[in-house]
Amino acid sequence: MGLGAYDVISLHRVVRETVLGTPRPTPKSVFFVHGDLLGFRSAFMASAGSVAVPRRQSIAVFLARNGVDVWGIDLRWVHVPAGTTNFSFMKDWNLGLHAQDVRTGLKLARSTRLLTGSGAGQMVLLGWSRGATVSYAYLNAESQLPAVKRHVSGFIPVDMPYTFAPGNTTERQAACAIHDALALLQDMGEYEGGELGVLVKTLGQLAMTQPDEPSLFVPGFTNRQAALTFGGATYMLQNPVIIPSYHWAGAMFSGVVPTGLVWTQERLFVDSMVQAAPYQSIGEQVDTLAMWCGRPDVPYDNHLSKVKVPVMYVGAAGGMGTYGLHSLSLLGSKDVTSYVVQRFEDDAARPVEYGHADLFLADDAEALVWTPILDWVQRH
Repeated sequence: MGLGAYDVISLHRVVRETVLGTPRPTPKSVFFVHGDLLGFRSAFMASAGSVAVPRRQSIAVFLARNGVDVWGIDLRWVHVPAGTTNFSFMKDWNLGLHAQDVRTGLKLARSTRLLTGSGAGQMVLLGWSRGATVSYAYLNAESQLPAVKRHVSGFIPVDMPYTFAPGNTTERQAACAIHDALALLQDMGEYEGGELGVLVKTLGQLAMTQPDEPSLFVPGFTNRQAALTFGGATYMLQNPVIIPSYHWAGAMFSGVVPTGLVWTQERLFVDSMVQAAPYQSIGEQVDTLAMWCGRPDVPYDNHLSKVKVPVMYVGAAGGMGTYGLHSLSLLGSKDVTSYVVQRFEDDAARPVEYGHADLFLADDAEALVWTPILDWVQRH
């Protein structure tokens, strides 16, 4: 994607074959965009890197086995290796750049599908977490292109708001505070987002190899408990907290000490942590927070009313959940479906509710999440 060593994206394809190495012609297709920390494989095919569950237990394989040609992208920062110290090459890596890379990925995917017998039809775009934000930015830009140059036939944003509803004042104020802090770091020449991937990867490795040893990161906890805290109380990584009780995986607690996960097998979750990319650019984080805050003005929402493709929002009640619904009203789409997985009616149960990553890792995700997505794709 450029002259720099890390100006690189990767594309993945998961598809049935007629014979080894020959994709079966598949009219339906979905293009996945991952969020923070995890690239395509670790986000949507975590089972392939885990001994805890069958390799087929992933949304990518599930869709492929049911007649969908699955594609996905690894954004540029996924390829930056551990040990990197100079991140000046990330200076201009923001929502706009990642959206351009998604366009390149879609174009290449459609060209390859045509050459391998699946036709050149437009694709459903699915973005999870920050990937949904990148996808919104992409669609905002694509709406300004002639119809023949557009690649997307439908949009599935997963568990992520693009903007907050007018009534979300507390959340917006918290987003503004974090935006100002990160934007200041960016202005000072910090272009990597805090090495969160290094932390998460280390937490996972220690939980796997030394689960009962004292944690160096969460005083008073074991390594296992520290990893479970990241999963079950992810909101603690935010200061101030933007989304109350936001978590990646529903967890059980004894007081403040996590005792286990509710919906996802613990080993699978830890295996996904170990697959985290070490570094991530700060630019898309600053841009996302600007969207949530409402300032400063960024050019990623100027044409959302021109986006008229069918849309299905999927959320998790313990993740971003209903916070993502307001963003749908900004689109010009008339075919809009929303589906938030909620296991308990009582708000007090939010800490154990279906979490942000449970949507792709939970034992019952195939029935609760992937099958509704498949049904929607087959109808669109």
